[in-house]
Amino acid sequence: MKRKLVSIPLSIMLLSSFALAACSDGGKATPAATTAGSGTTAPKATDNSPTAITIMAPLNTAQTPPDTIIKELEKMTNTKLTYQFFPADTYEEKLNTTFATGALPQVTYLKNQATFIQMKSAIRDGQFWEIGPLLKDFPNLSKLKSTTNTNTMVDGKLYTLYRGVDIARQGLIYRKDWADKLGLKPPANTEELYAMAKAFTEKDPDGNGKKDTIGLTDRNDLIYGSFKTIAAWLGTPNNWGVKDGKLQPEFMFPEYVKSMDYIKKMRDEGLINKDFAATSKTDQQKLFTNGTAGMYIGAMTDVSSLNKDLVKNVPTAVVDVHSMVAGPDGKFAAWALPGYANVVLFPKSAIKNEAELRKVLAFFDKMMTPEVANIANWGIKDVNYSVVDGKAKKLDEEKWTREVKPFTDAAIGDEDTTGRLLGIPSIPAQGKADELKIANLKYAVQDPAAALDSKTNLEKGVQLQDVIKDATNKYIYGSIDKAGFDKAIEDWKNRGGNKIIEEYNAQYKK
Repeated sequence: MKRKLVSIPLSIMLLSSFALAACSDGGKATPAATTAGSGTTAPKATDNSPTAITIMAPLNTAQTPPDTIIKELEKMTNTKLTYQFFPADTYEEKLNTTFATGALPQVTYLKNQATFIQMKSAIRDGQFWEIGPLLKDFPNLSKLKSTTNTNTMVDGKLYTLYRGVDIARQGLIYRKDWADKLGLKPPANTEELYAMAKAFTEKDPDGNGKKDTIGLTDRNDLIYGSFKTIAAWLGTPNNWGVKDGKLQPEFMFPEYVKSMDYIKKMRDEGLINKDFAATSKTDQQKLFTNGTAGMYIGAMTDVSSLNKDLVKNVPTAVVDVHSMVAGPDGKFAAWALPGYANVVLFPKSAIKNEAELRKVLAFFDKMMTPEVANIANWGIKDVNYSVVDGKAKKLDEEKWTREVKPFTDAAIGDEDTTGRLLGIPSIPAQGKADELKIANLKYAVQDPAAALDSKTNLEKGVQLQDVIKDATNKYIYGSIDKAGFDKAIEDWKNRGGNKIIEEYNAQYKK
């Protein structure tokens, strides 16, 4: 079969029917590809011998992990594992090259939802195994959530296993010590959010007598940065919304323009880092952890790692989290993810028949048992974690990050579907974040186009999203006005956007 080269985006697909998973994982990966495991070759498996499995996955830590966890997983699953870790920053490029040469391994992780969307053409081309009909034969894999499985189907068929993610984890992480000093309460609405940003910028919250602080730190990401979370609070739909009974993209709603105006005002007044559109996530977080910025909007579950770095620079700092920020209409809203961070595919070029596929699936079925899931998520008991009151407590955060996190990032399923231990919060704000991400579910705004496909979006979505992304940033920066933004929308429509709208609405059931 002729292999089609897949163009995988290096930017974020604003228009995709899935929100990106950007990675909320910290750390910068090593600059070159690395391999961890027991070697790239192994004896041919017999019925009783270990099953040799090679796994390609993105690495979100600075270093390749040692073999410690791999050896434990091999013992518990009767496998011979080779993990091929490649830096997350360049993973799509490596994936694209490996796919084009027909060298994908038996287990291939995609980086995020956008990568998955772009891989759908190859899935339709028959280059990956359909696994849906087989899951019933595996007691643990059959526990995977049906709603999340549905969101990863292609033409009604399931080809993937998913790594679960908190559906509504977005919110505000802020300097509580600054807020207390200035007499500020957690913002109840977007007006108070703006007021906090202004106070953190202008009222010397660090008490050094200098004008060296800003309210909000942001980055070059219109989804997992501040923009999409604030837009949801202001009433913007999640990727797609319904107007007059038909689906339309979020940027064609007036609330999207109000969101741009909101961020523009903050930027014009210096309440946010003015070069946010050119700021990486690492640099965004540094502005918070070095004591410059007092607010960070994103995954509330990042609060522990942010606090750890912040108190190294400002030992007296205190952080807190908050999520219930009402819009102008007094209503709460939280944009929702489709239930997964990334997915796993099984290439037919590496797995020759159903018998081999079943052996690989058997490995993942064992990975979903509580005992094995705890190894992948927490590491080795009394080495990486201890059990206190039935919950896992990390013994050394940095050691856990180095040795365990790469496997946690590759663990499939969810907390409740695997039965793995829940964690003990390292700081009170982390426990509060865990509570708020559940409370947010009541106000979660789903993407009505999440399970729909558009052929035109697959073919032109990368180029078309750049039109809107660039126009959004230019509007906020003041390079174009509302007329210029409307012109960009018309450009998007004429270059294929109208066709995307048509194709989504043809599948949409009101």
